Amino acid sequence: MWPVSHGARPSSAADSRTPARKERIAAVSRSSYPRSSSTARPISGPAPGRSTPAGDRHPRTVADLTGWLDALLDGLGIRAAALGGHSCGAWIALSYALHAPERVRRLFLLDPTQCFAGFKAAYLLRAAPVLLRPAPRRTRAFLEWETGATPLDPDWLALQEAAVGFPARRPVTGPRPAPDALRALDAPVLLLLAGNSRTLPHSRLRSSGGTPIPAEVAARARELLPRVEVAVLPDVSHHALPQAAPPGLGRRLSEFLAGPGD
Repeated sequence: MWPVSHGARPSSAADSRTPARKERIAAVSRSSYPRSSSTARPISGPAPGRSTPAGDRHPRTVADLTGWLDALLDGLGIRAAALGGHSCGAWIALSYALHAPERVRRLFLLDPTQCFAGFKAAYLLRAAPVLLRPAPRRTRAFLEWETGATPLDPDWLALQEAAVGFPARRPVTGPRPAPDALRALDAPVLLLLAGNSRTLPHSRLRSSGGTPIPAEVAARARELLPRVEVAVLPDVSHHALPQAAPPGLGRRLSEFLAGPGD
């Protein structure tokens, strides 16, 4: 998830990983940061317990996550920011926008999960062995299945395999946002859907280029959000984002983030 604030500097947090491993993580992360202007800076804030020892402060509820983001923005002296994320990070970003709409200038959602539709049954069946008995080979096989023919960054794939050995905690999950809450959201929203995603429901229709159209998610978002712009990213899957983003994605995000916060 990326808060983006004009005039702010990227935040960082110390952790126990080796310098070489941290640099590999940083290199992959930097390649996917949105850049809106020379005065805007992305802020990547890891959730409590993800990169530093957190004792019993691990988030357990949606309120814990929104409270963490309140504290992050307060600590950085940021009154309002553009906010966005990918997958469950997009769900966190949307949840925060509904929690504190006055603090969110603009919102981008990159192939979000649990925002406008549930997961595909086939995806959950494939993901179950990875979640129940994690192992590097299972992680690689699952990612290769979901991403199909998309070439994956070797460093990124190695990091996903290495993460299997990290201490695991149950991620915070929650219901999809209430329709009335979404209808009341006034911030401009950019919804970018992965055309080849195996995560979200797709219609049987195909675009002229042969890319599946995530029709259910797009239609639901257009129905509920007053100020949403929806686009489908061709030839890329859910887990290939953002490191294998199609050409033009960075420019699209930059143009959106540079717009006024109404």
